[in-house]
This record gives sequence, C-alpha cells and structure tokens, in this order.
Amino acid sequence: MQEKEKFTPYVPSTSSMREFSFKALFVGVIMAIILGAANVYLGLKAGMTVAATFPAAVIAMALLRPFKGTILEENLARTTGAVGEALAAGALFTIPAFVLAGVWTEFDYLKSTMLMLVGGVLGVLFIVILRKTLVEDETLPYPESKACAEITKAGQGGQSGAKYVFGSLGLAAFLELLKNPNGLRLIKDSVSGFLSFHESIIRLNDNTNAQLLANGKEAVFGFKGGMVLQSPSASPAFLGVGYIIGPRLSAITFSGGVFGWLFLMSLALFMLGDKLSPFAAQYGWVLVAKTAYAAVIKPIAVGGMIVGAFYTLYSMRQNLITGVARGIKDIGSAGKAGAEKKRTDKDLPLGATLMAVGVLLFLMVILYRTFSHNWGTALLATVVMGIAGFVFAAVAGYLVGIIGSSSNPISGLTLSTLLIAALLMVMVGMKGDPGVAAVLAVASVVCCVAGVAGDMMQDLKVGHILGGTPWRMQVGEMVGVVAAAFVLVIPIMLLHEANTIGSDALPAPQAGLMAMMAKGIVGGEMAWPLVIAGMLFAVALILIKSPSPMLISVGMYLPLNTSFAIFVGGIIKWIVEKAAEKRARDAGDKTAVENAGLLIASGLVAGEALTGILLAALVVGNIHLKELIGFGPDFDGFWWLGLVVFAVLAYVLIKFPLAFLKKLQQDKG
Repeated sequence: MQEKEKFTPYVPSTSSMREFSFKALFVGVIMAIILGAANVYLGLKAGMTVAATFPAAVIAMALLRPFKGTILEENLARTTGAVGEALAAGALFTIPAFVLAGVWTEFDYLKSTMLMLVGGVLGVLFIVILRKTLVEDETLPYPESKACAEITKAGQGGQSGAKYVFGSLGLAAFLELLKNPNGLRLIKDSVSGFLSFHESIIRLNDNTNAQLLANGKEAVFGFKGGMVLQSPSASPAFLGVGYIIGPRLSAITFSGGVFGWLFLMSLALFMLGDKLSPFAAQYGWVLVAKTAYAAVIKPIAVGGMIVGAFYTLYSMRQNLITGVARGIKDIGSAGKAGAEKKRTDKDLPLGATLMAVGVLLFLMVILYRTFSHNWGTALLATVVMGIAGFVFAAVAGYLVGIIGSSSNPISGLTLSTLLIAALLMVMVGMKGDPGVAAVLAVASVVCCVAGVAGDMMQDLKVGHILGGTPWRMQVGEMVGVVAAAFVLVIPIMLLHEANTIGSDALPAPQAGLMAMMAKGIVGGEMAWPLVIAGMLFAVALILIKSPSPMLISVGMYLPLNTSFAIFVGGIIKWIVEKAAEKRARDAGDKTAVENAGLLIASGLVAGEALTGILLAALVVGNIHLKELIGFGPDFDGFWWLGLVVFAVLAYVLIKFPLAFLKKLQQDKG
C-alpha cells in the first residue's frame, strides 16, 4: 500500500520569517473596516455580499510590498482584513431588523456594537476549537481557499493584480459620484414606466356557474390592468455582483424579479386596477404599483425565502450532521494531544479560549436582560444563542470547506435560530416588543458567529497552505473583528438616515425577513395568507427541482432594476467565459482570466459602495456637495448616460481580463 504523501506548506514550519507585525496588522484593520463598510452598502441594496478574501489578498500584497512585507505578513493582513466582510454580512442581515420591526425608532449604536462584537469574537473562539480537525481534513476541497493561496503565491513573482482592483474602484467611485442623488447627478440610474392594457371583460353566465348568478342573468366584470417596466440600474456594484456570481446564479436571481414584478404584480394590478385608479390619478401608476408591490408581493417573497432557507439546509443535511458531530467531538478531543512543537500547529490556548467563551456568555445574560427586561428570558436567550452559535460555527466552517464562504447559507442558519428563539419566547409568555427584541438579539449574535466562523475557516486554510501560524492569524482575526464591530454600525446608521432602510434604495431583504418573522410569531402580526402563498410557491419550485428557491425569492423581494442589473453582469461574465474558452491554451489560462475579472468586479463593488457611504455621511452632516463646490444639476440626470455607463463597464469587464490573458500567453512564449 502506497504511503500517503505528507503535506508541506509553502513556508516551512521551521522558518522564522517575519509574520505578526504592526504594519501587517494595521493594513488588515483598515481593510476590515473598509471592506466591511462596502459590504454593508451592498447587502442593504442587493441582498447579498461578496467574499473579501480575494481583494483583501491583492490589496495586502500591493500595500505591503513597498515596505518589504513577507508572504506571511501579507497572509496575516488578508486574514485580518477579510473578517470585516463576514461581520458585515452577519450585521446587515439582522441589525436593521430592529428598526424594520419597529422595536427601535432609530439605531442603538451601543447595543448594535455589542451584539456584533460578541458574535464576532465568539465566532473566532469557536473556530479555535474546530480548526485542527477541519483544516487538516483532506476530504474537504476548500475551493476558494486554494484559489486564494495560488493568487498569493503567484503574487510573489511581482504580478499581484492590484491595478485591476484600484483602477475599477476609481472608475466606480467616479460613476457613483455622477449617479448618486446626493452627488453631482448627471446619470439617471434607471427608467421606469407603466404599460397600460385595454379593459378586459370576464363574463359569468349559467354555463360558467349558475349558483353565482341571480335569476340566471349574466354577470359582466370589467378589468383594466398593466405592468411596471424598469430598465436595469446603471450600477457598477450590481454589474460587479452579477459578474462575480456568474450567469447561472444571476439568471436565477433575475427570474425572481420577472416572476414578482412582471407576473404577480401584473395579476394584482389586473384584479385591483379599479380600486387603485383614484390613487394612480393623483400619484401615477408607477408609484402606486411599487407601493402595492411592497404590501402584496413582498410578503409572498418572504414566504418563499422561509421555505427556501430551510430547503437549503435540508439539501445539505448530511454535511450539517457531519459538521455538528465534528464540533461536538472536538470539544472533548481539543487539547488532549498536548502542546504542539511545530509553529504551524499552534492555536490559542484551549483553556483560555473556553474561559473567554464562558465570560462572554455571562455578559450576554446581562445584555439580553436589557432587551427582554426579564432575567429568566435573558438566561434562556443566552442558552439558545450559545448552543446554536457553536453548532452553526461548526456547520459554517464545514460548509466553507466544501463550497467556499461565498455560498455559505448564513441567512438560513440565522432563520433557524430565530424561529427556535421566537417559539421559546412565546412558550414562556414573552410577547410584544421585548419578546421581538430578544429574538432578534439572539439571531444577531448567531448570524455574526456563523459569518465570522465560515470566513475564518477559509482564511485559516489559506494560512495552512502558505505556512502561517494559526494562533497569530487567530489574534489577527480577533483584532479585525473588534475594530470592525465598533465601526460598522456607523455606515448602517448613515445609510438609513440618508436613504431609509426598507425603501427601494435600500430594500435589505434578509433583515426584512427577520423582522417580519420575529414580529409575526412573537408580536402576532403577520400577513399569513400571503406568506403561506409564498411558502407554497417555494414548495412548487422544489417539486419541479428548480434551482435555488431561496435566491428566486430574494430576486422577488428586490427592485426589478436591481436584479436586472445583476443579470446584465452575469451576461457579461458569460461573454468573457466563452471568449476565454476559445483563446485559452490550458486550465491555467482560464483561471487567470477568471481571477482578473474577479478583481475588477470586486473593485467596482467597493468603489460604488464606499462613495455611496461617503455621500450619505455628507447628507447626514448637512453638507450638500452641489452647494459646497457651487456646481451641480437640479434634475434626475440623463437616461442615455446610463447606456454609456453600461457600455463602459462592459468594455472594462470584457477587455481587461482577455488582455491579461493575451499578455500572459506572450510572456509564456
């Protein structure tokens, strides 16, 4: 029997290469804050985030190389920086729900920060226990971790790809400045219109159903409806998201928009047209239709998201069971092997880790008391949070090893926790706003735990391949979590004050789902007929084996111009893939094109997001850019400039990845 080949990291365990330095930690903290803030913006607008591991790796290389940073310093900076996106995902799926549910009239900075801080730190501590088993499991492919490690190793040859990130970031920032209502708006983001239909006649007679008619007379009903038509949003961020997730997933998202806006909404307008006509005469059909969509179709989308989330978990049931079993096993086995001698095997001390977990759980009882105003329910909430947090940390870490952090079903895990907590609160008699607040507080911590745990497991695998020191990376993650937790509430607050979370500008679909479920179960307020209709719709999708009912439902919840723009980004990615297939000589060429496109798309997302947050901050500070510079148009912008934006972005996303391939092939000869 052939002996299994022993794994050797890129930097040997015997190496004393510089790793944990102030410059690496400083760069990582700055990236954690910036990339986290960018994903807050993206998540509130598009209902999804993008993994920060790849852009963080490239930015770390670009910033540390002039200061002679080593590959292990770059790895530490990337590890510290990428955690900001993970914490942002956990926060934006739940923290805005407090406002959307009416529990808070405005964001509570201190409580929001504490929820994120505890969730993020617990995510790090739980993965300290789980790391060795998961990272050394050769049956887990870790696709994104291996790809990131290859990018980092390739960067040692001088080609980091930083110019793609920073170039597209600058382009997106410039376009957002000319597109944002709070900037110098010359570009009209999208165009909406209403297509009105002629009146349709439906006749009921004795051949249809005589019981419905009086004296056998005919009943005639006139219906007049229409549909809302919207162009895709001229958004660099949405096109970037569509490019990153690819043509298939972007098409699935857009299918939800088509079903919700062009099918269900048209049906609703057909049935309600006469009742809505007086309002349409005053406000216009587009505004009336969008208002009706929020009231009628969004609850259906929520029902679809509920079933979709649980179906996602069910489809992963074997992996979930394995992940939970490993987590429980690691509690008993961690620390039994004694102190490891190799640098690449050393984690933070188990005893100190368990003690820190205990202290945090004790403090959470006190924090949850401020939400529920009852010590008993605060203790119950802490127990639910602690158990669910560890279980889902193990699940998230395991799933990242299989599918990568980009596909980690955080919202499904959080929804499971929320439902358990909500039912328990009802059972112990907790109702009203205190009960809703307690449920959301439990879900917030668990969501942050799952997000950070998944991201950290991915980063630790990259470090394992490169030869990083686990305990140093864990400290870096801890520092990144703490820094991001104290900052990330600020962009949420700024964006809410400038644009209002829950509006078309910031729909926040996951937070809306959490708010509706918590308030519906604990508060007794739920449009159950519509929610149940959405649940049955998702069941029908599952029966016909439709891909991702959850993503289809998210597409229904989003504005049509958002899902449409994401779809356009996916089409651009499809064009690049087809062109690369014709020009590539081997698999390495295709990977090079994919990585270059990924970096450009990541820059587009970050550029628009950071500019949007900066402009929102100016609005909150009562600083108007037009007045400040003495120039600016006083209208909604030119619609045709939106077409120019699409042309420019398509050119950039197609041209530069293929140009990179051509140069790479020339260098190879």
